[in-house]
Amino acid sequence: MDEVSVQAYEIFRSLAIIIIFAKVFGIAARKVKAPQVVGEIVAGLLIGPSLLHLCEPTAFLNEMAEIGVVLLMFSAGLETDLKELLKTGPIAVLIACAGVFVPLAGGCILHMCFYGFNPPGTSGFVVSLFIGVIMTATSVSITVQTLKELGFLKSRVGTTVLAAAIIDDVIGIVVLTFVIGMRGNTGGTGSVLLKTILFFIFSAVVGVISYHVFKWLDKRWPHTRRIPILGLAYCFAFAYIAEKYFGIADITGAYFAGIILCSIKDSDYIAEKMDINSYMLFGPIFFASIGLKTDIADFSTSILWFSVGFVIVALLTKIIACGAVAKLCRFSAGDSLKIGVGMMTRGEVALIVSQKGLSVGLLKPVYFTSVILLIIVSSILTPIILKLLFNHDKTKDTPVKAG
Repeated sequence: MDEVSVQAYEIFRSLAIIIIFAKVFGIAARKVKAPQVVGEIVAGLLIGPSLLHLCEPTAFLNEMAEIGVVLLMFSAGLETDLKELLKTGPIAVLIACAGVFVPLAGGCILHMCFYGFNPPGTSGFVVSLFIGVIMTATSVSITVQTLKELGFLKSRVGTTVLAAAIIDDVIGIVVLTFVIGMRGNTGGTGSVLLKTILFFIFSAVVGVISYHVFKWLDKRWPHTRRIPILGLAYCFAFAYIAEKYFGIADITGAYFAGIILCSIKDSDYIAEKMDINSYMLFGPIFFASIGLKTDIADFSTSILWFSVGFVIVALLTKIIACGAVAKLCRFSAGDSLKIGVGMMTRGEVALIVSQKGLSVGLLKPVYFTSVILLIIVSSILTPIILKLLFNHDKTKDTPVKAG
């Protein structure tokens, strides 16, 4: 859909409509136990060109949405427990790897079954691969809430799911970086791999230096507003450098900036300030913009059946892959199934990946319907299935002792 040019003052009308509708529908979604972001997306679909025509996806809104997605990924990095990530055992790593690469293959094959098989190296193959990348994302916020209610959050199953989900996101971002780099790259996969490796080296070297600089600033001016302000500037700088000089997605740069700063003393304070920006303005605009860009005019029977297949493959590949590896790692059959089900939820990361695919031309707007359907179905099914599994399991997990 082409971007629409409007008078400068018209943008205030659009912002007012987006914020009001996004908040009302977000609250409504939460009331029916669905993720708030789903309500915000539905709000965008309702007020957009597909239905009420109250707002258009202008260039300004697209840029605001891009800031929103960068802030979301920066916050995700800030909330990563790096110490927990580094000390997690090989079991969580193996489960996470299976939870990324099996859905990746499943999504790629599904797309090829519907729209034709393309040999590696072609643009069609990269599009199919990107559909698989969308399936790799795991969002365990609903799983965490369910396990907390059941009293199993600190059990062996709970801690394994949380650790695997963290590693899953890191691997998923790396895969996203690689696949986006393949698009239109004349140097082949070798060039993409080289740029990716160079970016990681750059992040490690600059990250160590930046960490000590921020640690010193944090010690000199603890809990002051200048720390999150500098953190925000650091986020934007890393996002720019990643895309400009390494051909890496800007959201990857923002995510790594958050990981670099997640261990400083005031990381929670920075995250708190970022959340205010996201909650008040940039978050609603980002999620509503997905609805604005979702073109239901192109929706067809083919897309409907693809969406059904997309949901089924996305859910089953996570359950089977993660559950099978857990079983190989000597979890019981019941616990292995719980881990697989706990890893199958999708949320914001899947939307962020999809939005990035749209911006670089790897995804058509109509496919957002498939992603939204996956988020809704997984968000509803996961707590229901987990509660059934725990209620019918006579052998309770042993909580992990603190410290």
